[in-house]
Amino acid sequence: MPQFSVALIFNCGLTARVKSLNALRCFAVILMLAFNSRARGAAPQVFAQTAVVSQDQIASQVGADVLRRGGNAVDAAVATAFALAVTHPAAGNIGGGGFLVFRSAQGEAVAYDFREQAPAAAHAKMFLRDGKYDFDLHHNHHRSVGVPGTVAGLHLAWKEQGSLPWAELVQPAIQLARDGFVVSAGLARSLKSALPLLAKHPASLAQFTKSGEAYAAGDTLIQSDLARSLRRIAGDGPAGFYEGATAALIEREMQAHGGIITRADLKNYRAVRRTPVRGTYRGCEIISMPPPSSGGVVLVEMLNILEGFDLRGSGPNSATTIHLVSEAMRRAFADRAQFLGDPDFNPDLPVARLTSKEHAAALRKTISPGRATVSSPTTFAWSPESKETTHLSVVDSNRNAVALTYTLEESYGSGIVVPGAGFLLNNEMGDFNAAPGLTTTNGLIGTAPNLTAPGKRMLSSMTPTIVVRDGRLLMVTGSPGGRTIINTVLLTILNVVDFEMGAQAAVDAPRFHHQWLPDRILFERGSFAGEVIQALRQRGHTLTESGSQGAAEIIVVNGAGNLETGADKRAADSGAAGF
Repeated sequence: MPQFSVALIFNCGLTARVKSLNALRCFAVILMLAFNSRARGAAPQVFAQTAVVSQDQIASQVGADVLRRGGNAVDAAVATAFALAVTHPAAGNIGGGGFLVFRSAQGEAVAYDFREQAPAAAHAKMFLRDGKYDFDLHHNHHRSVGVPGTVAGLHLAWKEQGSLPWAELVQPAIQLARDGFVVSAGLARSLKSALPLLAKHPASLAQFTKSGEAYAAGDTLIQSDLARSLRRIAGDGPAGFYEGATAALIEREMQAHGGIITRADLKNYRAVRRTPVRGTYRGCEIISMPPPSSGGVVLVEMLNILEGFDLRGSGPNSATTIHLVSEAMRRAFADRAQFLGDPDFNPDLPVARLTSKEHAAALRKTISPGRATVSSPTTFAWSPESKETTHLSVVDSNRNAVALTYTLEESYGSGIVVPGAGFLLNNEMGDFNAAPGLTTTNGLIGTAPNLTAPGKRMLSSMTPTIVVRDGRLLMVTGSPGGRTIINTVLLTILNVVDFEMGAQAAVDAPRFHHQWLPDRILFERGSFAGEVIQALRQRGHTLTESGSQGAAEIIVVNGAGNLETGADKRAADSGAAGF
């Protein structure tokens, strides 16, 4: 029974009723405990008409049920995202923000920016205490919370592209929060690991533990306060979050602990419709997220550089391929650090130049096939960006496609549950640069494009991406992983386009990461052969083993025209659903 997948259980006659979800979740937990879940390398799931893939099987099924009821890809993405806010609290959220890329069946594409914003009282030196940088103030304080964007962004995408009633899309999440759902083994481990953070805040401890005791697999997690917040959102749309009772609860929590978000900040928040970044790679069109996400620009720049090399000839996971890809990563991340930020505060961002074939050709000439470039430690650096984000991909029966990535920043965000509201707040202000001129070899950066300012959106690495070949949808991809997101997405595209892998193989394949500084290749433990490591070291690379990288959730249109999903089991509860 080793190939018996949890995803298969959920696809056997599942309805949207929470009781059915819970019964099957119970069965799945038992199987996971007994059979250690599905291992990497399992066969992909293939659906003829529709597919949803996310970091939680229950949430994926919620989205698939919306598609079955006649909803489109945006409807399903909205419902899945709200469900993840209940079932995947480490990153699913209504207290954070993110990005959504939509491509219609007719080929029109639009990007929705619902990145968090700095409050009106924010300023570039707000993370200094007595003139010195304070890490905790930047990352672990009520002042590290940005004005959330998720509710506004999901509503804007639904308003422009959705078809089913808004309240109907939020309802499954309300039911999951109100009636509870069965805790999986993966969620139990996650909640236990988060206990030190959550224990700092009484409302967080009350919501995510049993009187201070960690939840175990098979327990039922009920979130009554969150259900009430979701009901306000279902009934009143964004006003149910950014105004009224929820806004008052957020402001009260801020005032009690030195935070600076006010009800005016919340009411003034707006999601933004933007033009996607576009590029081409070996005849495929790449559609991705523009600034304030750096993801699309860096992705297209790397692909442009690599287009001049015969990666198929050198093969996946060879020393030559890893060397060339790492050198492309190195150069694109250097450009990221120097040039990118919120376009509303940096009107002259050189996006067109950075994504041009000419710029890539010039950079390609600087790559030696036999020797690694040295990254200068005095040129560009950056502060850490959390790996705890989540991604979902959706394709409907008409081939409308959505790639959606959103986050709380670090795992469980700030760890602060708003008392009486039941949701976690982000700590995204940590993605702003530390302070003016504060660039150090230890990883801080003080360059102007990403300094804190009132109303500004912090730079991100989220890279929701859609790939098209010959005018037809080929692939929907994205991942969590902080700065590794861009490179994880890059590798999934290379695996499909260059190495002709199927969806699950493309997700299961080994991953690696280079981000200019620190000057090293991070690679997943056990993923490189010894001779490959030796060959890379001989070229001058420094290599460091790491844990797993990202959690890509992708959909590929296979040669038969069906939807093939790759659910990343680096995240234990990932799963796909469709029909």
